[in-house]
Amino acid sequence: SLDWKKYEAVTKYIYKTLGKQSGVKIKGYGSSCKITGKSGVAHQIDILTTHSDGVHEYQTAIECKYWKEKINKDIVMKVSEIIEDSGLNKGVIVSKSGFTQDGIEYAKYRNIGLVELREIEENDLEGNPTKFDVGVLEVHTKCVIHRPEILNIEIDSVEKIQLEKKFWKNRDIIMWSNGKQVRFANYIKEFQDELHLQGKLSQTITKRYEIPGGRLINEQTRSSVNINEITFTGVLRKIDKSSNLRFAIEDQVWLILKSLFEKKTFTFSKSGIIIEK
Repeated sequence: SLDWKKYEAVTKYIYKTLGKQSGVKIKGYGSSCKITGKSGVAHQIDILTTHSDGVHEYQTAIECKYWKEKINKDIVMKVSEIIEDSGLNKGVIVSKSGFTQDGIEYAKYRNIGLVELREIEENDLEGNPTKFDVGVLEVHTKCVIHRPEILNIEIDSVEKIQLEKKFWKNRDIIMWSNGKQVRFANYIKEFQDELHLQGKLSQTITKRYEIPGGRLINEQTRSSVNINEITFTGVLRKIDKSSNLRFAIEDQVWLILKSLFEKKTFTFSKSGIIIEK
């Protein structure tokens, strides 16, 4: 949201941006921008711009009013006096809330520019876009992965019974005859690593792990079965995860500027895009 400091900063940015093509430059800005008039009194100028026609340099004082009230003739008169005392060529008042009728009439008489700059409202958007098209972002990613896929696992039991898959799980334990215990998941991981190591894409690989006198223990039920070996069959797949993504980048309309005497209107986005309506 705006406050008076941001309001001045935004105003400076607008005049700097819009004035580039015509050679307008920011000469001074903020509390340190002061001009001593013919009266000997120092006047603080919110924004001081200059431009040259090749022979003469012209200076314009811009007064920013982030007020809830409309600017009346008294404020216009005060700015006019500062312009005259400072010997500047032009004065502009930028107001958040607009101007009273007497303020407009006196500004026209004294050749003071009036600009209304405020946040966009609903009625400003009738028939006008609420967003700016900033551009298009294209993201191209090249990603190919090799993924080991286990096709089959056969467990040779001493009793020659067919073990259903629900009997063994990754966390189940294989106990060797010497008391050594190995998680079933370790054999799966070792076989997957073997598929990677061989690097034979799309070729079926089979590997047997002999476990003489071993037992497969179901961790949940603690039931067990005597086994001789485990045979894994798998394949190394090549998977293309490459993608092409396209994003339309948009920016929300934020501010509207109306120059009363020049009859010009501009809209602005928060990223700084300026469009003349």
